[in-house]
Amino acid sequence: MTSRYPSRRDLLASLGSLGLGGLSLNSAAGGTAALGSRLRPDPDAAAKRVIFLFMHGGPSQVDLFDYKPRLQRDDGKPLPFAAAQHIDAKSKLLKSPWKFRRHGGSGGWVSELLPQTARLIDELCVIHSLHSRGQSHGQAVSMMHTGSDNLVRPSVGAWISYGLGPANHNLPAFVSISPASGHGGPRNYGAAFLPAIHQGTRIGRSGTLGEAEIPHLRSRRMSPDRQRDQIALIQSLNHEHRRQAGPDTTIRGAIDSLALAHRMQRETPRVLDLNTESAHTHRLYGIGSKPTDNFGRQCLLARRLIEHGVRYVEVSTGNRWDQHGNLKSGHEKNAAMTDQPIAGLLADLKARGLLDETLVVWGGEFGRTPIAQGTNGRDHNPQGFTMWLAGGGVRPGLRYGATDEYGYYAVEQRVHVHDLHATMLHLLGLDHEQLTYRHAGRDFRLTDVFGSVIGDIVA
Repeated sequence: MTSRYPSRRDLLASLGSLGLGGLSLNSAAGGTAALGSRLRPDPDAAAKRVIFLFMHGGPSQVDLFDYKPRLQRDDGKPLPFAAAQHIDAKSKLLKSPWKFRRHGGSGGWVSELLPQTARLIDELCVIHSLHSRGQSHGQAVSMMHTGSDNLVRPSVGAWISYGLGPANHNLPAFVSISPASGHGGPRNYGAAFLPAIHQGTRIGRSGTLGEAEIPHLRSRRMSPDRQRDQIALIQSLNHEHRRQAGPDTTIRGAIDSLALAHRMQRETPRVLDLNTESAHTHRLYGIGSKPTDNFGRQCLLARRLIEHGVRYVEVSTGNRWDQHGNLKSGHEKNAAMTDQPIAGLLADLKARGLLDETLVVWGGEFGRTPIAQGTNGRDHNPQGFTMWLAGGGVRPGLRYGATDEYGYYAVEQRVHVHDLHATMLHLLGLDHEQLTYRHAGRDFRLTDVFGSVIGDIVA
């Protein structure tokens, strides 16, 4: 009688055949090969990867990039038009406490809060007319990350992983560095109904990188050989279960994720080791100095990850930009923490020849009101805010769109978050209308049934 249990030789052989060596994650897990003729990414796309610098909490556009002389002049006066819903209509206009200057050949306005970023203004495409749904953090963060303000949907990074597949089969296609645990938490880097292999891999949490390690990457209980035997057994059982259950993306995702995790053990520790970088590079990012050390490490790690083939990396500040009060001290602290690392990242990418193929996106889930909350704060403002893009096929030195004369509502060349997502996918060679996944009887996409590519910002 033949035993139904595999031998050790069979288990070791399965490491190649069952996904720990020979598995093509792209085709097996629902990448471009699985999309068939519906979508073929443009091989000539300018961008090959994305770094999203997420300023969680909502940085104030009228205090950073969106200079409004009339706001300065009318400080303390009533807003001459209706405020958004749920905002105190009795609040008075609050001028920016910081000076603005034009910079670079493009003459872009930047406040004194961001002197290092200002030096690189000619590399930036600044969009002043973003608007979004969701007056609360939870809604707006979800909208920015998933294209939905209230439903569980795949995150942007998961869609990009699904559409492009991995560039390095030993690393995840999507990494989220120091994501917040609140305002949606794992949903903001999740795969939802996409195969599990496309979910973001978390490093750090809530704006803090810590030791720059992926949880549970190494086994502390067994040797590599013993672990190899264990994983081979688990995978053989997984494949037998899938054979009996029939096609199932959940089982397939578990198999692929375990295979990737095993391969990551070999390559990831080397990629995460920031000590291999030069002292000059550490200084460039502000590593070793307060207050830039933590965020500088995040930005440097992002560069190392995309350099080794990760498609989408998000870097998060944690919910630090939420200045309902103490605007001056809060924004000064946040700017001091992020300005040098971000400028260092852009300069480093350009020096290494990576910027042209790397789309860098900066922004929060919304902006802030030009009217005061209390005496020295600003409330949430999804009606009009600023984000910027750099590299990856966008026009540098461009200012696009505008808010009204006080910086409240987007009024010219308005850009919805769906439009932003459509443009990001376009720069990566993906058609947002064709990048779909069938679930619950219908085809879903990142932009739902909305979104248009912002052609004017594409180089």
